This record gives sequence, structure tokens and C-alpha cells, in this order.
Amino acid sequence: MATLAGTVPFATIVFEFDPLLHIGDSTVRLETLGIAGAALIGILLAALIARRTQSGEPGRSASAMLRPEEAHLRRDDLLFIILGIVPGAVIGGRIGYVLLHLDYYSANPSAILDPSQGSLELGLAVLGGTLTGAYVARLLEAPVGRWFHVAAVPVFLAIALGEAARILGGSGQGSPSDAAWSTAYLGPGPWGSLAPAVPSNPAQAYGAIAAAVAAASVGLAVWLGGFSAGTGAAYFVAMFVWAVGRVVVSTTWRDEPVLGPIPAGGVIAMGVAVAAVAGWWLCRWTARRVRYQAHQHQTSPASGPAWPDPGDRPRF
Repeated sequence: MATLAGTVPFATIVFEFDPLLHIGDSTVRLETLGIAGAALIGILLAALIARRTQSGEPGRSASAMLRPEEAHLRRDDLLFIILGIVPGAVIGGRIGYVLLHLDYYSANPSAILDPSQGSLELGLAVLGGTLTGAYVARLLEAPVGRWFHVAAVPVFLAIALGEAARILGGSGQGSPSDAAWSTAYLGPGPWGSLAPAVPSNPAQAYGAIAAAVAAASVGLAVWLGGFSAGTGAAYFVAMFVWAVGRVVVSTTWRDEPVLGPIPAGGVIAMGVAVAAVAGWWLCRWTARRVRYQAHQHQTSPASGPAWPDPGDRPRF
């Protein structure tokens, strides 16, 4: 096997390119551009799905004959929801990063709020953004369940593309590996991982695959009619699939394990998976409650309230 500097075996996949885009005297990381592009694709896809998703609001069906655009989710609400997602994602991601490096931040608590120090943790960033985005949707009196339904594929597709973009900067390299698909980065970089020339698991690519599987599987289920647009359960199923995949992928990270082979980031992902199950249950419970209340309004006082027909239950 060929070696690097006579000591380190070459990976099967070797990257040697300039990870910076030079624009005059300025430079931009290709990884940064890729992540920004991933976010833009997610937003555009969410807007397209929102345009095709019925709002489900009372009274809209009649007016839709005159103004069809009002029968669908409002895309201006999408902008406000996205703005609402940002603080939750930042706060949640920062909390996750602090938990991963608790020893350092316990000794340097002032660094917790220093944006120039450290980074964000993806699992709690997604969970935090989910909570604040849902809160803003409620403030707007928008149909929260339907917006969750809209977000199911775009969010996790954007995560998949963002993880894949990290390959452009050498960030997120996993543990050293001699597998045929191990990767290494040569040249001056700057690369986003320590010891980039050491052949390692492409953990960022594994993460992209996990998110892509979540988006694709739920997208297929939605296309086949497996989810009701009004419940929002599809989003939490996608979150669960992604979180479980992230737990598996975490075993290839360079972090020290804390629970069997699972590092602290994987434990956080386990918590996100539990939160996804809770979110799925809440969606089901809320949808059933709404349908029950609607049935009560349709039932005459003489006959008394009754539960909907068991065959008319919401899907998933």
C-alpha cells in the first residue's frame, strides 16, 4: 500500500483541492457556500410544498372557489416561522455543544456566550428550532400540524445536503479507518478536521446518508398517502429515523464513548429520538381531539356526543 510521508497509508479516496473560493482579496469556504445552498434548497422546497398543501382552516373551502391561493398555506407565514426557528436552533445547538464540552465550559463559563468560541451541536439545534418554529406558528394562528407536514422532507433534505457540504471543507472526519471508502485530505487546506491526512471514516457522509434516508422514506410514505397532512406526524417520524441514524453514525466519530460505543453526541441523538416519539404521540392525540370536537359540533344535543367512527381515524 502506498504511504503518505512514508508512515501513513493512503486512503482509497484522497481529496487534494483548495477548499476556498477566492473573490478578489476575499475568500469564502466552499463548505460555507454548500451549507447556505442546502438551507436555500430546503426553504424553496418548503415553499413549493406549502403551495400545494391545503390550509385546513374553517371557511376556506368556500372562498377557495374565488381565490384559490387562500385554500393553501400562506407562504408569508413560512418566512416568519423560519425567523422563529433561528433563535431556537442557535440556543439549542449551543446548549448541546456546551454539554459535549462540559469540562471546559465549567472552568470557563464566560465562554458559553462567546460566539467566536466553539460551535453548535446539530441534534439539539434541530430540536430547539422545532420548538420555537412551532411556537411562532401558533402565534400566527397558523395550522401547526400542517406546517410540520410541510417541513418533514425539506428540513431533513437540507440537513443531508449540509452534511454532504462538509466534505468540501474536510469537516466532521470520523475515526481513523482502513476501509476502502475511508477518506483523507492533502494539501495546505485549511481543513476542518485535525490530522486531515489520516485515512478516516467519512462520518459527515454517513450523516448525510442518515438524513437522506429520513427524508426519502418519509417523502415516499407521504406520496403513497401514508400520512394525513393535518397531523404533522410525518415530521416527527422523519426526526426519529434521522436521530436513530445519527446514533449509529456517532459510533464512527472521533469523540470518546460514554455509553458503550456511543459518544456524548450520540446520547444527545438518543434524547432527540425520544423527543420525536413524544412529538409523534402529541400529533396523534391532538388530531384525534380535534376530530372528536368537530364530531361533537355535528351531533345534535338530543343524541349527545359520540366518538368518531373507528374507521375514520387519522393516519399515523
